[in-house]
Amino acid sequence: MNPRELLLGSFRAAVAAAAPAAVLPAHLPQPPRGRTLVLGGGKAAAAMAAAVEASWPADAALSGLVVTRYAHGCATTRIEVVEASHPLPDSRGEAAALRMLEMAGELGADDLLLALISGGGSSLLAAPVDGVTLKELRQLTKALLGAGATIQEINTVRKHLTRLSGGRLARAAAGAQVLALIVSDVVGDDPTHIASGPCAPDSTTCADALDALRRFEVAAPPSVQRHLDACAAGSIEDTPKPGDPCFTRVDNRVIASAGRSLQAAADYLEGQGIRVVLLSDRVSGDARTVAKQHAALVRTLRARGPLALISGGETTVRLARHAGHGGRNTEFLLALATAFDHAPVAAIAADTDGVDGSEDNAGALLFPDTMARARAQGLDPHACLAAQDSYGFFSALGDLVVTGPTRTNVNDYRAVLLGV
Repeated sequence: MNPRELLLGSFRAAVAAAAPAAVLPAHLPQPPRGRTLVLGGGKAAAAMAAAVEASWPADAALSGLVVTRYAHGCATTRIEVVEASHPLPDSRGEAAALRMLEMAGELGADDLLLALISGGGSSLLAAPVDGVTLKELRQLTKALLGAGATIQEINTVRKHLTRLSGGRLARAAAGAQVLALIVSDVVGDDPTHIASGPCAPDSTTCADALDALRRFEVAAPPSVQRHLDACAAGSIEDTPKPGDPCFTRVDNRVIASAGRSLQAAADYLEGQGIRVVLLSDRVSGDARTVAKQHAALVRTLRARGPLALISGGETTVRLARHAGHGGRNTEFLLALATAFDHAPVAAIAADTDGVDGSEDNAGALLFPDTMARARAQGLDPHACLAAQDSYGFFSALGDLVVTGPTRTNVNDYRAVLLGV
């Protein structure tokens, strides 16, 4: 099998291991004495809702509402699906989040809130707190993304500025049983950080949110500053913390994660006769720095092929003022290519949700002849990297990975093949 097919096959195996239809049904409980209300949000929310409908008894009460990213919806009959904007929130997501709070508040002790949570939910369920506008929340989110903040740092801010996050959905359920089924897109799989933890206790504070804004030199709009200052001073109630009684009947359960998807990819590659070194499912940090670390490993291990180095997690990119087009995966891959005079490897870097940054690709592929083909087309990889135009570079070579929405999300997937 050629390197392209090996790499794409391993990526498909990773994505398939996180497909809601495959992983969700085994975690569904028996229907409660009362009714079951399904609420949730994220890039996998619609596929998760469809999986619930396919397995839920036809004679058991089931209704609900989930919100997913535009073009990530799928057909459902008992659970309403709304599409909204990501990564910056819009009014459709805001309206859906407000409806969810109202619906959760109508539940009783015999009812079940089945929360379907996946990456992207922070933006898709972003109903701002009183005094903060959606426009201001969008500006703040965009500034933190551009500053290279991690998802945990961004969510520390958003949890204190939106109505559903930081455990507030669980608090709104007013004593009903709550089961949150979670597809994890964050390093460490901590439910409090996935979609800003709508059903999870929040150990962060408004003071932590203020500190994050200071560290990334993000100027908060006056309304945001007033809210966070008042919350930090105790004048406004903070998010519910560990030990809060609202979590007595709450179960947060991660059903898909980067680690499980990496193992599925490793099994695929080993089935093709390739020895695998699973580096980590928690790789984070600047994409270019991570690329340099991978390049150092390649130099050390290149004589031991055939070998595959695979990793997951989520890198970050600090955008320049006049940045070109590309996401963290194509930036990683172009930085890996430029670390060598020629690329002695074949590699893939792609996001399991099918969207790398804001473009139409999941990621890209790198081959030993990539640099030679680039030079033949007059492409300067170093200049493209400096201009943050990794999308343009791999697009010109025909090496983008385009999948469309996968309707799941367990973060980035990277595989580097040596000696194949």
